[in-house]
Amino acid sequence: MGFYFSLILAKIISAFLHITGISSGTSIIGRIVLKVSPNFLKECNKYIKTKINVTGTNGKTTTSGLVTHILNSSGKTVVNNAMGANMLTGVVNALSVSLNPFIKTDYSVIESDEAYLSKIYDQFDADYLVVTNLFRDQLDRYGELATTKRLIQEGIDKKPELKLLLNADDPLVASFEGKNKIFYGIEDVYYADESLKSKSSTEEVFSCPCGKALKYEKKFFAQQGHYYCDCGYKRPEPKYSAEVTLYKDYSVLSINGINYEIPLVGLYNAYNALAAISLCLELGIRDIEKCLGSFKVAFGRSEVKYLNGKRTLIQLIKNPIGANEVLKTVSRDSNLLIIINDNYADGRDVSWLWDAEFERVNTNKNEIVVSGIRANDMALRLKYADIPEKQIKIISDIDNAVEYISKSAENDITILPTYTALLKVNKMKNLRSR
Repeated sequence: MGFYFSLILAKIISAFLHITGISSGTSIIGRIVLKVSPNFLKECNKYIKTKINVTGTNGKTTTSGLVTHILNSSGKTVVNNAMGANMLTGVVNALSVSLNPFIKTDYSVIESDEAYLSKIYDQFDADYLVVTNLFRDQLDRYGELATTKRLIQEGIDKKPELKLLLNADDPLVASFEGKNKIFYGIEDVYYADESLKSKSSTEEVFSCPCGKALKYEKKFFAQQGHYYCDCGYKRPEPKYSAEVTLYKDYSVLSINGINYEIPLVGLYNAYNALAAISLCLELGIRDIEKCLGSFKVAFGRSEVKYLNGKRTLIQLIKNPIGANEVLKTVSRDSNLLIIINDNYADGRDVSWLWDAEFERVNTNKNEIVVSGIRANDMALRLKYADIPEKQIKIISDIDNAVEYISKSAENDITILPTYTALLKVNKMKNLRSR
């Protein structure tokens, strides 16, 4: 009885929050539901046919969003935590609001925080787990990469029959242990415009299980590429392999002779798309390429909005590797607003700002506005990136910063926020789709 009552309660609260605009409701409902029905996730199992989780450091929201879009476009019913709230309360939140207990849902596509995957699997069954990548992220929560990897492996170990879709190009991801492993990877990358091609100077050295440093035949970004060791260890052969061509406004993935055009920029998004397409191919979904043109990116993941009529690209940043890939896409003609918070969901430790290559924007022509709780830290980082102090404007209040740049910008605007800043920007009424 508590389960059904919690479903009714969740839908009532969701409607109230939507009407009043008090909260975006990404996790508060989940907290209430768990008070009413502590075993809520366990009860959900019988109402969903196939259960999919997506985890990893970067790309969870975009990958799960693409999978959801393809499945919906193919006529399947799906529940998904679309707003990216991926801890336990966020997952319960999404399921309680969306689940229909009178009709069995075809799929759940749930992005899961790396540290919470094991807790989710304590009650929630799983058929497929997609792992995107493992980068250094939120060191205050995870510590180093070995900790993040261990947390995910603990979740995998709870579901021995789980089918794993792993990024073959990431040596950490490819090394996860499981009975059913399926690999995807990129064979080569081509650039339609040479300005899109750039090499990161921030790289980490990863070791083979034998202890020697891995070597690379091809390296795409961070540790991702075609790696090997003289001992014979090497990148596993992918079942789903892509040739990628990057354009300024979109990308094309060629997989098994079929071209998939995705309305996303950057190599990091090509990896996300490859993960999503590989999963859907594994599920037997057909005509995937026809579904992709209508895909709308999640808010803040390379999404284009209009701020007081000015084209505004919004891209979440939260760790060095992800920020570096985003910074590669920033036009030097754009008006840039960087918003850095250090709330729990952002990560309290902002030392990652010094590992990200903000030197990439020191040729920007316009004033750079910094905002958020750690606006001063961001301003200092830009100063050390050789950006003149007179070109840096600090407006700590996010509302005021957005208002300022909307009025002062003469060209397109780029907003780079951390997660909780992104949620705040999302609620601003002067930011619209065209």
